[in-house]
Amino acid sequence: MTPGKLTVCTHLSYKPFQFKDSSNKVVGFDVDMMDLVAKKLGVTQEIFDIDFASMTSGAVFAARKCDAGAGAVTITDKRKEAVAFSDPYFKATQALLVKKDSGITELSQLRGKKLGVQTDTTGQIYAEDNKAANGYDIVVFDDMPTTLTGVLAGRVAAAINDNGVVYDFAKENPTTSVTKEFNTGEQYGFMVQKDNANAAALLAVINDVLKTSKADGSYDTIYKKWFGVQPA
Repeated sequence: MTPGKLTVCTHLSYKPFQFKDSSNKVVGFDVDMMDLVAKKLGVTQEIFDIDFASMTSGAVFAARKCDAGAGAVTITDKRKEAVAFSDPYFKATQALLVKKDSGITELSQLRGKKLGVQTDTTGQIYAEDNKAANGYDIVVFDDMPTTLTGVLAGRVAAAINDNGVVYDFAKENPTTSVTKEFNTGEQYGFMVQKDNANAAALLAVINDVLKTSKADGSYDTIYKKWFGVQPA
């Protein structure tokens, strides 16, 4: 959309995938991966913070706001109706964050209590699918930080979000802990506009970069930088 730039929409903050560091620069795992794409194209990445639903609905592409979307986005059939996804680049599952002394390890222990979720996420879908069986009330937050700090502040008894961000939060906030992972078998993909020739060409480059980065070790290096371990 901008000459010499790869414009990427994301939804901040979603640490360690994309967030602002102490100097106010947007950094993270997804940022580094899209930098590889920008490098391959001979351009620089420019990032725009936008609400999550307008990315997954394809609205940002229809409005020509960005070339690609990146933000730990789970590939789903419903989202595929609105956007075109790259090959999967990251495996994820949903996880439960609670106060360390809460004793809560199962959804059934949340009966009559509040469970925090982030709007328009697969975590929200999972929570809604399991609400009737477990009898909790769902509280919907606008972003990941307010969802997880809701647990810290006691606004909710627990929160569900993707395991990568939840473990990162618990590491930085040792009064919280991750007590359960729900095996949802999710995979993240980068997004571009559907049924658009330029977007399809960009998608081919993204997929090529993903393949190359896994073959030449750069994917492993970026993974270790943000998660402290090699990918399984």
